[in-house]
Amino acid sequence: MGSTVELERYTLANQAEIQAGGTGEVHEQLSRECLLILDGRALDRECLASALEDHGLGMAIEAMGSIDEWRVREGMSVAAILFNLGGRKVTDHGIADQIRRISSEFKSVPVVILADTEDLAQILTALECGARGYIPTSVGIDVCVEAINLAAAGGIFVPASSVLSMRHLIDSGTRETPLTGMFTLRQAEVAQALRRGKANKIIAYELNLRESTVKVHIRNIMKKLKATNRTEVAYKVNDLFAEGTSAES
Repeated sequence: MGSTVELERYTLANQAEIQAGGTGEVHEQLSRECLLILDGRALDRECLASALEDHGLGMAIEAMGSIDEWRVREGMSVAAILFNLGGRKVTDHGIADQIRRISSEFKSVPVVILADTEDLAQILTALECGARGYIPTSVGIDVCVEAINLAAAGGIFVPASSVLSMRHLIDSGTRETPLTGMFTLRQAEVAQALRRGKANKIIAYELNLRESTVKVHIRNIMKKLKATNRTEVAYKVNDLFAEGTSAES
């Protein structure tokens, strides 16, 4: 009889402890900030959520099909929003408006775009719409985790390739002005490389072109300059820069 009473007391005590612990865990979970993944494709968002959890994102994750689904849920506060566009572009119909609406509604929460393209124009458009980061799917999951945490901490993540492209555009605008009236942007870039004595393979690598495309540009440049070889192209391009410098002075 005594042993039965003791067993009942022990069981009740354990149940109370479990319930108290469970309630504490629930409160702790509700108080944690989370990453809200927005993606209309269920499998994609669930796989992404699982991958981020496995790679130590450091925050809870909620994956929803839309912001409207999130509104009807009561739960954790949002630390960051990851809007997965997949193969869609920011400039596609309605996407930019969605980014603006989400950024406006969650003013203190950074919105980060995840998309297949890393075109500079798409990235700039996303940032103009209020996004606080842009992650191309060409990066690894570890970079994705760091980018999300950076945005949550108040930073802005953009791929290095876009920064280099922007720098290249700035350099093109300041250094290749004498060529812009005669050549297209690509032709001006190739002509500048020829002026520096670079080989076709190097030009193709630096400009992210096929070597055959570089050869086509060189032929067109030679026609416009009425040059018969690469050396003459370099000589005439140097003359153009010399004329531009004289005009400025």
